[in-house]
Amino acid sequence: MINVFPEIKKNFGFGCMRLPMKDGEVDIKQFKAMVDVFMDNGFNYFDTAHGYISGKSETALKAALTSRYPRESYILTDKLTMSYFKKKEDIRPLFQQQLDACGVDYFDFYFMHAQSEDIFKYFDDRGAYKVALELKKEGKIKHFGISFHDKASVLDDILTAYPQIEFVQIQFNYLDYEDPSVESRKVYEVCVKHHKPVSVMEPIKGGSLVKLPEEAQKIIDNLHRNASNASYALRFAAGFENVRMVLSGMSNMEQMLDNISFMKDFKSLDDEELDAVYKVTDVFKKTHMIPCTACRYCVDGCPKHILIPDMFACLNNKKIFNDWNQDYYYNNVLTTKGHSKASECLKCGKCERVCPQHLSIRELLQQVSNEFE
Repeated sequence: MINVFPEIKKNFGFGCMRLPMKDGEVDIKQFKAMVDVFMDNGFNYFDTAHGYISGKSETALKAALTSRYPRESYILTDKLTMSYFKKKEDIRPLFQQQLDACGVDYFDFYFMHAQSEDIFKYFDDRGAYKVALELKKEGKIKHFGISFHDKASVLDDILTAYPQIEFVQIQFNYLDYEDPSVESRKVYEVCVKHHKPVSVMEPIKGGSLVKLPEEAQKIIDNLHRNASNASYALRFAAGFENVRMVLSGMSNMEQMLDNISFMKDFKSLDDEELDAVYKVTDVFKKTHMIPCTACRYCVDGCPKHILIPDMFACLNNKKIFNDWNQDYYYNNVLTTKGHSKASECLKCGKCERVCPQHLSIRELLQQVSNEFE
């Protein structure tokens, strides 16, 4: 573990994108109770963004946390999101709105939100990184970071361009670890290369690693550890040396108490548990998925340069997890920079002739097109 940010007491944080709700509003009474339990157990890290719960997350934090606890007792992270500013001059007024909504006069961490190749360019062209660094110099931000959704090579470029970045928040879980559309392992390794501590989002993949397929559940049950499915996912992510923080979006007290039960006195997964989660990953790979091994023989000879294996990975993940990230990767990564859409397939059949798995690639690309286009 990198010895940084001593103000962060533990490696588990409260992600405030999924809060307890009642009649379309945040259930402030329950949220207050959850905040109290969280703080009483020695945890102090809260993560929000201006658009979370249509703007209700920030104000809920003011009601449940910042108006009730001394400022130095908690760590608060907020983010600058692309949809809320059009030019450089919009950033400071927006930042002040965020401070006011949260009821604080500074943020402990402030992230450039959901960075990808295109979004980074949008931010950089409008001087957003420079404004954030100015705000840090003024004491309105203690630490400057990014949250990230793209390929590892893009993150490498961003961290090279802005070595002032102190913290990187990435999607990271045992299913995405080797997934070609998310590249969790590769993205993590880029953070290690640049000596950047990692904050983890989606450690249970939007809840998908809680409700497991029957075959996968049997693997977990056979451990006989009397532990929740969520515990294996969170402990997997938190067990990596460079991971400083793992976030969980908790929407009720039951989830809160379960997470605290294994994160308070944290222990990494042992070898038997690691073997089990990798077997669970194998089950997911077999479940209603295109059995592509990503050998990429099909890509080498494709006259339209279609990223066939990557598209199949997106379709698989979309079907199993209803994962919104797959739409993003398809439309913003896989079909850009000279790579054609699935619908632009010439149906020449070169790919099928070299496929070791003998897949009906032309038909499968039509499925991809129907789903994403």
